[in-house]
Amino acid sequence: MPIFSRKRCRFRMIIPAYPAFNIYSHVAKNTTALGPVCVATSVNEMEGWDVEIIDENNYRRYGPKNSLGMPDHEYLQQLRPADVVGFYGGLTSTVPRLYELAALYKGWGVSTIVGGYHFFVDENIADGLNRAIDYVITGEGEEVIKELLTCLKEKTDPSTINGIAYLKDNNVFYTPPREPITDFDKLPIPDFSLVRYAMINVYPVSRIRGCGSNCEFCMVKGKPRYAPAERLVEQISLLIETKNAKEFFVVDDLFGQDRVETIRCCHMLRDYLQKIRKKINLTVQIRLDRAKDTELLQAMREARVKTVAIGFESPIKEELKAMNKHIKPEDMVAMTRVFHKFGFLIHGMFIFGYPMKEGVDFKMSARERIKQFKSFIHKTRIDTIQVLLTGPLPGTELRKRLVEQGRVYPLEEIGWEYYDGNFPLFKPDEPLEPEDMQLAAGKIMGKFYRFRNLFMIGITVLSFPRLIFCLHNIKKSWEDWHREWRNSGIRFGGWLIMHEWKTKFKKDSFMQRLKKVKEL
Repeated sequence: MPIFSRKRCRFRMIIPAYPAFNIYSHVAKNTTALGPVCVATSVNEMEGWDVEIIDENNYRRYGPKNSLGMPDHEYLQQLRPADVVGFYGGLTSTVPRLYELAALYKGWGVSTIVGGYHFFVDENIADGLNRAIDYVITGEGEEVIKELLTCLKEKTDPSTINGIAYLKDNNVFYTPPREPITDFDKLPIPDFSLVRYAMINVYPVSRIRGCGSNCEFCMVKGKPRYAPAERLVEQISLLIETKNAKEFFVVDDLFGQDRVETIRCCHMLRDYLQKIRKKINLTVQIRLDRAKDTELLQAMREARVKTVAIGFESPIKEELKAMNKHIKPEDMVAMTRVFHKFGFLIHGMFIFGYPMKEGVDFKMSARERIKQFKSFIHKTRIDTIQVLLTGPLPGTELRKRLVEQGRVYPLEEIGWEYYDGNFPLFKPDEPLEPEDMQLAAGKIMGKFYRFRNLFMIGITVLSFPRLIFCLHNIKKSWEDWHREWRNSGIRFGGWLIMHEWKTKFKKDSFMQRLKKVKEL
């Protein structure tokens, strides 16, 4: 069928699959990415357009599949032909799959558009435009996408649209950048019903874009921009009332950056939940130093924030300094205890093997680093952890520094598909070897997520009667018991995931590539 020949056009947004099973795979099957939903929802407001989202990582319910068990895009295109396909390029490790799909749709005569953090870098834009991508959105997509789709349908000159890049006379042509969105009220509330074949149990929501921490390893930069408190409450209330949602993840990089409005948001959410007599669980990402703000922490508890995800990054002071983290390991332990005191579950996020800056005389063996990580995790009694290897992601100051030093492994051998935090991607500081890096994260998490936690579940269940002897503070006793039971279950589940990762991923293939790189 010729493109744009029907009275109504169709826009398909695709979230590409991870290259292989990893520690995020289980979570991905229960949620989806918020950015593509926001962009697709904006298109859904346009007259004459039908919209759908295909999340390849959460594709379970009645979705047609090919012989490899992946979404059958050929059949989808026959069933519901798309005129334009958008691709989510926010995760670097999924870019090879993105290119594969783009070539597929391009071969069917479909226009292809991409956006996301991976493509906010000039060389990646050029690479994408030479790999079956027609247009790259170089910033936020909600407004740009509507103008671009109108241009494609009417076959007008796209050079009048700010915030895109495309090939013109075989050269990359950039239109002027678009100012970041500050008036979020003009955007529609994200519509998760557009995600087809998915089973979403954890809904991503947001109020803040940007982050002022300026970490060297992170792509998210710029002055934070805030939506009113009412917008976040509206997102959550809509999902509760239409989807019976119970689990939410606030994807803002740092919850509480806009302190006064955040506290007001928490109070609004508390009052709403009390009115409808509904219990939910919220997970937020927050800075560790917010432990000093007890008013904020109390408001968060009242708003049903259950879990806080905290970027501890490292217990080694030299690494913290290299990351531009202005905090000491001993202070981190004390602040963590404050979060526990308020009853929060703590998910600790760590980076292993951070490279020192030039001129810094610091050497530590992998064995000693692992020892310090394990000791810190034990002291802080963190409920769940993730330990990833340092990743020189596109667009970060860290990648720029390591490339200038000639330490990043060539993409021809260690491609983008390995950029998921599970593989060494650059020559580490002495005396570390890349093989040490490969094993280190597994050793730390292997000590934490263990098979014996299966027995701890039973022991915790058998200890339940002790609550009878704690009637003087039954609420706290129940919370402590439930934390032990919940953590044992999750840690056993973590062992299962790590065991599955070891059996499914072809680690030997990576080690062969690594050996070849070292020989070069």
